[in-house]
Amino acid sequence: MTEHDQYLVGLDLGGRRVVVVGGGQVAQRRVSRLIAAGALVEVVSPEVTPAVEGMASAREITWTPRRYADGDLDGAWYVLACTDDPQVNAAVSAAAEERRTFCVRADDGSRGTAVTPATGEYDGLTVGVLARGAHRRSAAVRTALVEALAAGVVSDSADPVVPGVALVGGGPGDPELITVRGRRLLARADVVVADRLGPRDLIEELGPDVEVIDASKIPYGRAMAQQRINELLVEHARAGKFVVRLKGGDPFVYGRGFEEVQACAAAGVPVTVVPGITSAFAAPAVAGVPVSHRGVAHEIVVVSGHVAPDDPRSLTDWAALGRMTGTIVLMMAVERAGRFAETLIAHGRPADTPAIVVQDGTTRIQRSVRTRLDTLEADIKAEEISPPAIIVIGPVAGLTA
Repeated sequence: MTEHDQYLVGLDLGGRRVVVVGGGQVAQRRVSRLIAAGALVEVVSPEVTPAVEGMASAREITWTPRRYADGDLDGAWYVLACTDDPQVNAAVSAAAEERRTFCVRADDGSRGTAVTPATGEYDGLTVGVLARGAHRRSAAVRTALVEALAAGVVSDSADPVVPGVALVGGGPGDPELITVRGRRLLARADVVVADRLGPRDLIEELGPDVEVIDASKIPYGRAMAQQRINELLVEHARAGKFVVRLKGGDPFVYGRGFEEVQACAAAGVPVTVVPGITSAFAAPAVAGVPVSHRGVAHEIVVVSGHVAPDDPRSLTDWAALGRMTGTIVLMMAVERAGRFAETLIAHGRPADTPAIVVQDGTTRIQRSVRTRLDTLEADIKAEEISPPAIIVIGPVAGLTA
């Protein structure tokens, strides 16, 4: 095969028998994509990886737990020889060729009758790259193409974007932590209504023809009214624009995202929700603190610090939080951190409970302060911590690697 150019083709394997000989890591990677293609997969191998065994237990594939034998390829449309024994792979390839069935040899692609390209999926597209056996090169080019499509650097369609609204969670701040789908939709936007906490670097990448509307809500400062944000989404969508509402974190984690969904639904505007990574978990993670840990915390409670514990608008059971022993994650709580700490201590939390404050998590200016519950307020003031910041309270805040 190395003497000829390879012919890249898409096979319709839906409902067709495919035999995979071998059950190791190579087979595991191939089987997942075959299942996605709808193939009737049979794995022939004395042993398989736990993942392949799980696929068999779930009846996604058939597993024949023995060594390869003559006749195993009867009726197969496609064959993959994935054992660690070159002699077995050679026998499988020869048997497949006798049956005029294409066969991939994982140990030596040049000796099979087919090769597996480096493939990637993007919005209904399958990108495949062959590099004459240079697997690292084909994988690198595949990844670059998929990333370019996701970032909008390469256009995947000449069709106009359907007017409507996409509510996109931009993640905690690092532009690389937005989802692939979120970045793809952002690249196709006519109008972007952006939060202050959204990934700012992504805004800078937008084309000059994209209208960017600042919908920032600065703590204890200027803020665009939520009602006006709702109106802008509807107005621009009705004007035939594709609008991306780019929010920090996840739209539904204290982001008023569902209010925007309701406004669009009431106006008859189609809306898509793209979840994002919430800073409630991401900020502690990048600061080296897990919000859960075996034997340390069996519960995680994320609490809004928007109102004080004694505020009649508060919906939080602070007495219950004081009694629990797990992890409390406070969002939007810097201004009232001392009052929250006092309330938790009054309801049973030990004063020396570890705590950590992470400001601007995942961004270039991230910083964190380790403290404890009874000195939380003093340390926040001493270190001049300002929003946005996440406060984690509980034994996990005292863990170190």
